[in-house]
Amino acid sequence: MSFIVAVDGPAGSGKSTISKMVAKKYRLTYLDTGAMYRMIAFTSIRDGVDLDNIEEVVNLLDRVNIDMKDGKFYVDGDDVSLEIRTPEVTAIVSKVAAIREVRVKLVDLQRKISEGKDVILDGRDIGTVVFTNADLKIFLVASPEERAKRRVLDFKNKGIDEKFEDVLSEIIRRDEFDSNRKESPLKKAEDAVEIDTSFMNIDEVVGAISELVEEKR
Repeated sequence: MSFIVAVDGPAGSGKSTISKMVAKKYRLTYLDTGAMYRMIAFTSIRDGVDLDNIEEVVNLLDRVNIDMKDGKFYVDGDDVSLEIRTPEVTAIVSKVAAIREVRVKLVDLQRKISEGKDVILDGRDIGTVVFTNADLKIFLVASPEERAKRRVLDFKNKGIDEKFEDVLSEIIRRDEFDSNRKESPLKKAEDAVEIDTSFMNIDEVVGAISELVEEKR
């Protein structure tokens, strides 16, 4: 029997960082679904794909090869782990993720990768669409200002200089877009446990989720 933990929440709520730590603590397979959409977004920029042209998008999906190994992300064999985290990719990833054809392909891939494994996945629709029967569903939230601070620090650690005001504006825009998109909008599953991380450090969030994991396992 597999054990599935679904972690959803808005941009910058700490989903990836927290999920990686929980995965390591409980020896779960970690699947960064957001990175999968970022890889498609990166490829669309690289190949000059018009995201409003569904035929071009479908052609991209048919030819691109995405892979994840040892915490790194590959597009057509090239390590793009840093490239998919740039502001340019961040600016369009919500639009990419809202395209039905992209979601159908990647959701199918997420389910295949997770089959028969103990996994933790993070994203926007893991508990509401990808795995509605997940053993544990978490919905992480934090204030836009706190999420912007984290994102600016994350960019800085990657050598990218971004202004707080610009990042905050982008986060608010993404929240609005992700919550109101037609395909798999960002929302809390009815049976998800909401955790507000605004005033919690990483260890405190991991501790709170750990209690839930041990309770469910």
